[in-house]
Amino acid sequence: MTGEPLLEVENLRINLALGNAEFPAVQDVSFTINRGETLGLVGESGCGKSITALALIGLLRGPLRVAGGSIRFSGREIQNLSPSKMRKLRGDRISMIFQEPMTALNPLSPVGRQIAEMFVLHKGATWNEAERLAVEALASVRVPAPDRRVKDYPHQLSGGMRQRVMIAIALACGPDLLLADEPTTALDVTVQAEILDLIRELSAAKGTAVLMISHDLGLIANMCRRVGVMYAGRIVEQRAAEDVFRTPSHPYTNGLVASLPLLGARARHGRKRLQEIEGVVPPVSAFPSGCRFHPRCYAATGICQAEDPGATALANGGIVRCHHHE
Repeated sequence: MTGEPLLEVENLRINLALGNAEFPAVQDVSFTINRGETLGLVGESGCGKSITALALIGLLRGPLRVAGGSIRFSGREIQNLSPSKMRKLRGDRISMIFQEPMTALNPLSPVGRQIAEMFVLHKGATWNEAERLAVEALASVRVPAPDRRVKDYPHQLSGGMRQRVMIAIALACGPDLLLADEPTTALDVTVQAEILDLIRELSAAKGTAVLMISHDLGLIANMCRRVGVMYAGRIVEQRAAEDVFRTPSHPYTNGLVASLPLLGARARHGRKRLQEIEGVVPPVSAFPSGCRFHPRCYAATGICQAEDPGATALANGGIVRCHHHE
């Protein structure tokens, strides 16, 4: 892929207000996504993945706010766009699949109406045209009998069908960038595979770039060419997916990979027990000094407690934030 990146995020900082104080929930986050590329963002719950995505689409609300950094889309700074200009961009050129469709969909409106609204707001279609396009949108995400399903309310659909409606809404206007926040959460394995295949096929057909957010490393390995590993509000490692999973550089990444179950010959000749990372992600108001991972790290030394590691460029591409990555 050549040319200017579709999305450029540089030194993004998101603050959380607690009482009279503010704390950095996300700090110094930088990444790019090229047109047609799928970038994965992984990490435990509470690492800052979802609020990063909400910042990109202009949906952060108090007590969270973007406190610094740059977000450029198609070469244009969008962080300080007016609400009206951001609304025109959101849903048209940048769309999002939210983690829980039952909270994202309007329970009082038929799903067809919610899809049709995208065509009316962003493409200037009449409601009659939009309702016809809504049926086609449901058909494109493999919803059976779409001409009847457009009249259903969200509670009348299964979890998998609601997620397909969310995808239909997100892709209705042919966006350049799709933010997929845990798109298969709470779905059974078969439906998960169908949803992921659907995102892959539709994004490939339209050349849509995807930011795939998940704590499921298997999903990320299957979907993404590059991966950013996030911990306590920072990207601690960002490399090609193959390198991340074969030779992780950061102890946190190594811990995530070591927690994956092994199958077949690798299981018979490898470790006997699943590994675990001791401890939990610290709250935003209590991030430790130095490296934020050092209280849970098997390789931590005095420098890890005293000094915050900067981003180090790796010889084979990518970056890592660790004093002892070698």
